[in-house]
Amino acid sequence: MAVYTEVSDDELEEFAAEYDIGEVVSCKGIAEGVENTNYLLQTDQGNYILTLYEKRVNPEELPFFLGLMEHLAARGLACPTPIRGRDGQALRTLCGRPAAIVSFLKGMWTRRITLNHCAELGPAMASMHLAGADFPLTRANNLSVAGWRPLFEAIRPRAAEIKADLEQVIADELDYLEAHWPKTLPMGLIHADLFPDNVFFRADKAAGVDRMSGFIDFYFACTDILAYDIAICLNAWCFEDDGAFNATKARLMLNGYRKVRPLCADELLALPLLARGAAMRFLLTRSYDWLNTPAGAMVKRKDPMEYYRKLRFHQGVGGPGQYGIE
Repeated sequence: MAVYTEVSDDELEEFAAEYDIGEVVSCKGIAEGVENTNYLLQTDQGNYILTLYEKRVNPEELPFFLGLMEHLAARGLACPTPIRGRDGQALRTLCGRPAAIVSFLKGMWTRRITLNHCAELGPAMASMHLAGADFPLTRANNLSVAGWRPLFEAIRPRAAEIKADLEQVIADELDYLEAHWPKTLPMGLIHADLFPDNVFFRADKAAGVDRMSGFIDFYFACTDILAYDIAICLNAWCFEDDGAFNATKARLMLNGYRKVRPLCADELLALPLLARGAAMRFLLTRSYDWLNTPAGAMVKRKDPMEYYRKLRFHQGVGGPGQYGIE
């Protein structure tokens, strides 16, 4: 989440008047993330999230994203639900941008990932995959293997500004991934961006642990290899601050997932390759954003070198056992 587009009080009031959500009390920009403009919208009836869609989001794909959230929520998955206006439409225009209001999901994302958080994530991710199985729409993942080389060419002339050998490392890895990317693994609807800041938890004081309260930010969701979502989470959840991989966290996440949706042998064997691909995807997009974020944008840039180091780790993994698979 981020703020690229400022919304005036008059524009906001006119926009909110199209909904039955009450009178606007406050509207505060949310600085985390890098993709869209987001505000915490408070009315006298409750809290909502107002999103103006920017950058990589194709307006023609917004009915897919909004429809998916409605579909998952109807099947009991905790996630934001698009709010429809008085005319029945969820998607509108604000400040020249496509825009929507979604329900506010209670909870917070964790800044310190524990074993418990990983154990909670696994089964919830599997439940999301199962809940999306009968969603009627599909969307190709434009940030999967076919989309990586164009991103690389966009950053290639300035890659050395990030790291001297970055251009060569990416070029060699892309050659490998393009030659070996799996084509027969189970497919379905994936979130494709399940980082800690997109997974909310609430404290269970009686048990002394956090319980997952839901997923947010479905604007990279797509139809792709189901196990690729797991690979993204291996990268995002199972490395410590010092860069060390925590196999215990990975085992808890994977075991929890497999209790809800069993993984076939081919999916397990493909995890190292999928994890390399996930690391490459975020190395490329973070590098692009690092080099191209507009000056003065209310956004926190994310360090691409984190994913350079993760890619190097996965390149040395000899099999799924190193991810805690038993």
